[in-house]
Amino acid sequence: MNAVEITSFGAPDVLRLGSRPVPVPGKGELLIRVSASGINRPDVLQRSGHYPVPPGASDIPGLEVAGVIVEGDVSAMAAAGFNIGDRVCALVSGGGYAELCVAPVGQCLPIPSGLSDIEAASLPETFFTVWSNVFERARLLSGETLLIQGGSSGIGVTAIQIAKALGATVLVTAGSDEKCAACLTLGADHAINYKTTDFAEEVKKRTNGQGVNVILDMVAGSYVVREVECLAEDGRLVIIAVQGGIKAEINAGLVLRKRLTITGSTLRPRSLEFKSAVAKALKEKVWPLISSGAIRPVIHSTFAAGDAAKAHVLMESNQHIGKIVLTW
Repeated sequence: MNAVEITSFGAPDVLRLGSRPVPVPGKGELLIRVSASGINRPDVLQRSGHYPVPPGASDIPGLEVAGVIVEGDVSAMAAAGFNIGDRVCALVSGGGYAELCVAPVGQCLPIPSGLSDIEAASLPETFFTVWSNVFERARLLSGETLLIQGGSSGIGVTAIQIAKALGATVLVTAGSDEKCAACLTLGADHAINYKTTDFAEEVKKRTNGQGVNVILDMVAGSYVVREVECLAEDGRLVIIAVQGGIKAEINAGLVLRKRLTITGSTLRPRSLEFKSAVAKALKEKVWPLISSGAIRPVIHSTFAAGDAAKAHVLMESNQHIGKIVLTW
């Protein structure tokens, strides 16, 4: 099969199409003929040599795919309601940039009605991440307020839509007026251009000084001290990436006085059991919202698999709004 390989750690041009053996599904797994592969920030980190592959995972990059089931563990598929020939999307620990990809049955979901394979390939990584962090770890409730750092990213456009659909008020930050406008179109209540406005001051203004209940942070670093300041009492800060650096200072007094929770997680190394539970929750609570049109995938660009390097250049430019997808 054809697959995109990381020929050495470095810039995007180290990504090349190569030939690999077809992977063989084991117990509890199925094999997908891939139509489309989603691109995510961890793929860029892996290519750069800053995100080691978990033990047992494929060294081929790619954490989400969509396509058709071609073979697999029949009993496991039957228990999950899948059959050969079904269209599915899947979260994987690696191997997604390939024509064929093995996925645990528990991490596969049916493609929502009305969606193309390209749209479906954009779902798993961001939806698993947002659900597990915003709604399970940070416990965002209907009627509460969420601040999303990076509202126009793949994670951001997903978080905006799920949070709004489930009754939250949503504030976002983004790096341009165009990106802010896109976030508002997706349903955000307020969008803050962080390059021209102090987001902490704007959050206080927009919440009448009360602050937000939950912050989804992909920056960390110097952002954390300001995030602590603009959290409401009993607020929760959940960090899912450290694009601004791994070190941060906080006002511990505010943490005490406002009873704040600061937490974080990464998805890729989590257990099959954890990811399967997230998939089950998504199928029950979020997939109907996608099928109804209340939530929709946001695709910025598609690239042929042979142009994976160009796709990574776009990802690193931060000029995109929504997801970038490879096609096979």
